[in-house]
Amino acid sequence: MEDKTGSVIIRPEAHGDLKAVRKLNKRVFKGNSESMLVDALRYSSDFIPALSLVAEKDGKVVGHILFSRIKIKEQDNVTPALALAPMAVLPEYQNQGIGTGLVKHGLEECRKLGHKIVVVVGHPEYYPRFGFVKAGEKGVKLPFEAPDDVFMVLELVPGALSGVHGEIEYPPEFHGVV
Repeated sequence: MEDKTGSVIIRPEAHGDLKAVRKLNKRVFKGNSESMLVDALRYSSDFIPALSLVAEKDGKVVGHILFSRIKIKEQDNVTPALALAPMAVLPEYQNQGIGTGLVKHGLEECRKLGHKIVVVVGHPEYYPRFGFVKAGEKGVKLPFEAPDDVFMVLELVPGALSGVHGEIEYPPEFHGVV
């Protein structure tokens, strides 16, 4: 399914996009960590091909978003969730609604696939517009130190976090980045 935001098409990543996605993440994040994370996740069991989306404008990949499987664990209780990481738009295409389009389209695809919870470590002034709230207030913790306002969670299904508490367990691929 394609979502058109102006002349921008949002679609699942194709094999031919791998190099462009790698280059985009290196440029936006000014280093290799995020591009290496995407490459590692792509070949893991936590990768969901339909949730690695690109924004294309005039035939060029200008943005990318990835949602991958994680767990919220408290003792023997395990709740499946998704991590939104990373999300990037080339600098010259920022502030044009492309990132917003990627997040909205991505969250809708997550819902369609039956996912119920998404977490993000990101800009506290950006993600609340999509419904993300401070995860700590919902009883969800990170396995590493970060300011409370940058770790957020979204219930794709109302009440999905009811009775859920615990710490995020990221796939091993994340350990080189977080």
